[in-house]
Amino acid sequence: MRITLIHALKHSIVPIEASFARHWPDARLMNLLDDSLSADLAHDGKLTDRMTERFLTMGRYAVGTGANGILFTCSAFGPCIEAVAREHAPMPVLKPNEAMIEQAVAKGQRIGLLSTFPPTLVSMPPEFPSQVTLVPKLAEGALAALDRGDRAEHDRIVVEAARDLRDCDLIALAQYSMAPAAERVAEVTGREVLTTPDSAVKKLKAMLGIS
Repeated sequence: MRITLIHALKHSIVPIEASFARHWPDARLMNLLDDSLSADLAHDGKLTDRMTERFLTMGRYAVGTGANGILFTCSAFGPCIEAVAREHAPMPVLKPNEAMIEQAVAKGQRIGLLSTFPPTLVSMPPEFPSQVTLVPKLAEGALAALDRGDRAEHDRIVVEAARDLRDCDLIALAQYSMAPAAERVAEVTGREVLTTPDSAVKKLKAMLGIS
């Protein structure tokens, strides 16, 4: 199976490739990176028709290379990804967080949503069903630290921000790039922590009928 991974942040590549190595090592991976997407969204302040068209263009390119499925790793672009999924149905096209959201809703009613990218806290909450209570939290400065190449500082900021979510049933980490900090977040909060990469790989594998 050929799986196209589409990224808006270069930091997402290592965590998702690690998850594929653990859970689906036989998959043939193709990475597409446009690291201007997040900067353009931050500049515009909202998703635009032009942004949706950019996503459609990437989806068409992926399908044209023979992809059996597409996984987007950029969490702030839900409606754009949904447009790609509609265009290429029934081929699996996954938003980065949908598998983790399914898990979170099954496990708790009060869910801490920890993010390092502010637009995610606008775009992602509507993806959760209304019966759960979301407690959003921004780990401010963490993404900038990662952009400087300082993983240790990124993880420290994420862990400190997570302390405010200790009254939640569980904590969901919104960005793929946050996954390496999951164990420490669990340690300081005493809460179960869900990450997006492992959940996404398992769901995509199931959708394609791979045992």
